[in-house]
Amino acid sequence: MSSQPVYLTPAEYLEIERRAETRSEYFNGEMFAMAGGTGKHAFIVANTVIALGQKSKGTSCRVCSSDLRLQVKSIGLYTYPDVMVICGDLKYADGHNDIVLNPSLIVEVLSKSTKSYDLGEKFEHYRLLPSLTDYLTVAQDRPAVDHWTRQQDVWVLKTYDDLSQTIGLTSIGASLPLAEIYDRIDFGE
Repeated sequence: MSSQPVYLTPAEYLEIERRAETRSEYFNGEMFAMAGGTGKHAFIVANTVIALGQKSKGTSCRVCSSDLRLQVKSIGLYTYPDVMVICGDLKYADGHNDIVLNPSLIVEVLSKSTKSYDLGEKFEHYRLLPSLTDYLTVAQDRPAVDHWTRQQDVWVLKTYDDLSQTIGLTSIGASLPLAEIYDRIDFGE
């Protein structure tokens, strides 16, 4: 006998999530537990946060890691991107200041279990954010970054696969070298 999924309202999800010791994402009434990452995943995220943080000094942009929840309001998705950059005023979903609505840049580090989702349905959801202009997906097993840029109403893809390359991020007015994303990452592990 299979059990039926329990459907929650967004308010019920947030009540549970704000008390929880582990994080879960939410979509269409269902909570999804987030899996733990690998060391390589954590180091790539940290490298990216450090690099983007340095590049955003003196600007209106702020960088955060996956500790801050994002809501894609138009479809009710609550998620924790690996890295977000929010430029200008921070727009929060409610008075708790733990759900942001307006990232300019999102970075997801791909894993075997999330790759299809991050490249497919999750990116479809992210594209609904009016503020989003750059989306990066970063491979763990080799130097490979896909950079999606919103150009008017069209998303344009450019792939980077050489550590000597630099990604131009117009949303934050900075360049991000692949060598900084992959600093001290051993692809042979």
